[in-house]
Amino acid sequence: MTSSSSFDYGSWGPAQELARPSRTALPQVAAERGAVFEDVQSGWVGAVLRTEKSGGMHIMVLEDRRGKTKSFQLGFGFLVDGSPVEVVAPQRQAVSATGRTASGSVKVTGARARVARASRIWVEGKHDAELVEKVWGDDLRLEGIVVEPLGGIDDLPGAIRDFQPGPERRLGVLVDHLVPNSKESRLAEQAMAVSGATGNVLIVGHPYVDVWQVIKPKVLGIEAWPVIPRNIEWKVGILQSFGWPHAEQADIAQGWKRLLSRVNSYADLEPSLLARIEEVIDFLTADVS
Repeated sequence: MTSSSSFDYGSWGPAQELARPSRTALPQVAAERGAVFEDVQSGWVGAVLRTEKSGGMHIMVLEDRRGKTKSFQLGFGFLVDGSPVEVVAPQRQAVSATGRTASGSVKVTGARARVARASRIWVEGKHDAELVEKVWGDDLRLEGIVVEPLGGIDDLPGAIRDFQPGPERRLGVLVDHLVPNSKESRLAEQAMAVSGATGNVLIVGHPYVDVWQVIKPKVLGIEAWPVIPRNIEWKVGILQSFGWPHAEQADIAQGWKRLLSRVNSYADLEPSLLARIEEVIDFLTADVS
């Protein structure tokens, strides 16, 4: 992942100062982790990764959807949902006022969940489904999209045939380890040969061995995900390298819960997954009339 980091000391200039009638008139919003702000001067939009003190000033680091970061001084010159706010340091047990879902979308308050569409998102396993639900659950319920775990993609072509996709019954599939010459890429090619010509199936994927790896290492306090020898089952090796219990399936399930608990928003995930999920949601909700 390519990232850049810089500090912008001039986010609030004379033009913005004149445009703001009164500092006391602006609502204060805490720079809680995951809160999304737009810098007025540069147009930078990102989620808060962390806040820190530097040279006597409070600084927040914002990360955009491409994984790039930029630092700003707390205060005036920011927008939330298009409205100017004063960004203040987070307090313990402070409540976020961003009006955003965990995926970064604008939260629609008072809306009832839509009746489920016939279209579906398929993911490989339970852990994939739980991660998608945690970050995109609000968006999916609003759109009436159901996520279903497949338990593997060995029979993906047959599963697609049984699903019988159509214009009002579209299918988006998220595949792990979708890289050239992998088993997963070959299965995806076979599946698209079954239904690709209809335009009602979209198969996308991320390059990681398992969905666990789409969690950014820094979220877990590590520099990089451990490299596991091929003769060791990958999840077992990961838990073992962390010093966590790993002997039984229950240990793997508990380990995943610990990892998932560190995910609060899209900012905690690799951009390669974010783009694919958004692509699938757009595909399933596109007007087909």
